[in-house]
Amino acid sequence: MTLIKAENIHKDYQLGEVSIHALRGITIEITTASFVSVIGPSGSGKTTLLNLIGCLDKPTSGSLTVAGTDVVKLDRKQASLFRGANIGFIFQDFNLLPVLTVYENIEYPLLMVYKAPSKERKRRVISLIEAVDLVDQKNRFPDQLSGGQKQRVAIARALVTNPKVVLADEPTANLDHETAFAIINIMKRMQRELGTTFIFSTHDQKIVSAADIIYTLEDGKIKNIDAKEDKNG
Repeated sequence: MTLIKAENIHKDYQLGEVSIHALRGITIEITTASFVSVIGPSGSGKTTLLNLIGCLDKPTSGSLTVAGTDVVKLDRKQASLFRGANIGFIFQDFNLLPVLTVYENIEYPLLMVYKAPSKERKRRVISLIEAVDLVDQKNRFPDQLSGGQKQRVAIARALVTNPKVVLADEPTANLDHETAFAIINIMKRMQRELGTTFIFSTHDQKIVSAADIIYTLEDGKIKNIDAKEDKNG
């Protein structure tokens, strides 16, 4: 089932009198429960593409649908609501709130977006804390955690709203080799068990190797598409 469909997407930025062509005619189709890597050199358009899919920005031209919604037509408020209900984000610097515990950081999107009942919030949060193996750390604050533990919190927080797609910008960049592998394995398990689609902007060959589909970008264009037949193999 198609989850994301972009057709002839262009994105231009104006810097003074200079036009920057960040994306130049991108066409992609991503199915539900995919594990996707977007690779390419700095400035190739990777982050720009993720920002468009995440409804943080709009294309200059072209069409883009996410989960059956034409996101190009959404106004700012509609885009924010759509993001909260359908999209999770994982960042390389974790973006955890320092004054909240592990439990509270994971719970936060449920308070902000869903205003879910207390019992439902607790069920979802505890389930994900167990899934990312942080039960013993649930009452600790971010500055009491290792980098790998912080990234596990970030994954759980991204998944707590049951999003259809999770966008991850260099999620293993600040992690050591062994921890990065553990984080990737957690996300692959979530992909299989929850049917979540993960899309990564990355230079990490470990993530690239784990991907079902690899889009290589260069100068704002798709240079190559490498699709593996067995998603969960």
